[in-house]
Formats: sequence, C-alpha cells, structure tokens
Amino acid sequence: MATITLGGNPINTSGELPKVGSKAPNFNLLKTDLSMATLADFEGSKLVLNIFPSIDTGTCATSVRTFNEKASSLNNTKVLCISRDLPFAQKRFCGAEGLENVINLSDFNTGEFGKNYGLEIQGSVLNGLHSRVIIVIDESGTVVHTEQVGEIAEEPNYDAALATI
Repeated sequence: MATITLGGNPINTSGELPKVGSKAPNFNLLKTDLSMATLADFEGSKLVLNIFPSIDTGTCATSVRTFNEKASSLNNTKVLCISRDLPFAQKRFCGAEGLENVINLSDFNTGEFGKNYGLEIQGSVLNGLHSRVIIVIDESGTVVHTEQVGEIAEEPNYDAALATI
C-alpha cells in the first residue's frame, strides 16, 4: 500500500505498483468504441500508461494534453490514458480537444486494472478511483519506469518518464 495525499491529507492506495524489471500485468480495458483492449494488443510497442482519477479534472486533463503533444514525436510508442471514466466521457474530452495521439482506455466496469496494478484509491472521497501514476513498459512487456505522484493534484514528471523510452 502506498500513501499519497489529496490536498495535503493522506490517503492510501490498494497496493504497490509493479516493480521496475517485472513483467507488466495483463489488463482488460474498454476503448472508446466499447471494444476490449488487452496488454497483448500492444505487443512490440513501447507503452506509456498515463493513469489518473478522472478526465474531467484540471490536472488529469493537462496530463492527457501534454502526453498527446509529446506522443507525436515518439517512435514505436503508444500513450494509453487510463481512468475509471466512462468511455463516452473520454471520447467526448479528446474529441472536443482535438487529441488524436493518445489512446483512452476505461476501467469503469470492474476496476480490476486499478486493483491489479496496486493503484486504486481507498478510504477517501475518491475511493475506487485510480491514483495518479505513470508506468512505462518496453516492447517486451517489461516495466522500465514507475511514478506514483505523491500529491494527487500535482502533474507527473513527464521528462523522467519519457527519458526511459
């Protein structure tokens, strides 16, 4: 379990992030067209998992915009923006913003991704949502970088994550 803060108040997550050097756990997440995506669907590509509580908050929206901008220059890399938002909200946001370089995936149905990756928020007003996390996975499915953002309202360290690609 990790302890992070929300407005300076401590909150806990459900577990620990996958360890650097370990194989990334599989996932089943919904795309904005309601089809299913799994880790195997992205085999052979580097992945940046931009994970956050909700697309409709300022910091989360900023992270999606920032990674969308940076993703266009990354070779053999896909940026997956993952939250518990409905796929319709994710699609609406990216459509309104003209964001086309990121892939939105939803864990709204079961929350299993958040549990399996140890980043589900527990015991706070954001209970059940995802904490703000960046995970970078190489082409072979190995975790090469993780960041659990300590204060949920702060942005991740984009440069540190992208430096591992």
